[in-house]
Amino acid sequence: MKKITIATRKSELAMWQANHVAGLLREHHPSVEVELLPMVTQGDIILDRPLAQIGGKGLFLKELERALLNGEADIAVHSMKDVPVEEVPGLVVDVMLARANPYDALLSREGQGLDELPAGARVGTSSLRRQCQLRSLRPDLVVADLRGNVNTRVRKLQEGQYEAIVLACAGLERLGMGHLVTEVLAPPRWMPAATQGTIGVQCRAGDEEVRRLLTVLDDSDAGLRTRAERAVAAALQGSCQVPLAVFAEDSGGVFHVSGMVGMPDGSRLLRASASGRPAQAIELADSVARDLIGQGADRIIAALGR
Repeated sequence: MKKITIATRKSELAMWQANHVAGLLREHHPSVEVELLPMVTQGDIILDRPLAQIGGKGLFLKELERALLNGEADIAVHSMKDVPVEEVPGLVVDVMLARANPYDALLSREGQGLDELPAGARVGTSSLRRQCQLRSLRPDLVVADLRGNVNTRVRKLQEGQYEAIVLACAGLERLGMGHLVTEVLAPPRWMPAATQGTIGVQCRAGDEEVRRLLTVLDDSDAGLRTRAERAVAAALQGSCQVPLAVFAEDSGGVFHVSGMVGMPDGSRLLRASASGRPAQAIELADSVARDLIGQGADRIIAALGR
């Protein structure tokens, strides 16, 4: 193969991720030319409404996937937390890069942690999962929608539109902005999105040559954690309309899976977890999903999906 074309969004973070994959491919396959195909997606264009209202995070992928299907590009690079659990016919996302920091970060103007923010402080996030947890832990805060790329969100904080905002640690660290983090929000108190911090590479299912070239990029630990977390999300029919969090990790040979489903207003928060061997990852994921459903997660999801 002489050339690989990578479809990517044009945001600074997406370009960083695509260039990172391009660099790895050039390193492992020096005879193959790698080029980027930057694209604008619907998710980048519609910034005046919450994602949950306009079709979810899949809006960041459709144009890239179309480019793969019609042959304009050979691979697409995605933040896995933006990839819906239902696969697109003809495409596969089965190569996962080593996972970066999976946790959320609080950034505040005055350097205050979540517990130190004053009552009535305005905290920005467009994620129902983050809004749910903020309202559960600090019902006295004002939680407001926040859209835009990482730089735009940080600028809105610095301009004083918010007293604090919540972003993903991985994105901030990849853009050299990790020093802005006031507090890392981590389990068990605060749950991240399923697959947060993981970069996935998508290609055509039948393109064996490209799939062979991509195998050197795949990280087995990230792949296992991704499959477990997405299994929970799939069992719960998770989408942007549902405050859903899932986190899996291998701790010294013991595989842990934790899940959370809540109401957007923070009035109800369901949690479940299971541990076992890494070989049982999908069984553990199924156990967590069943536990959450047994607690009433299916009723919450049905109510929010109306």
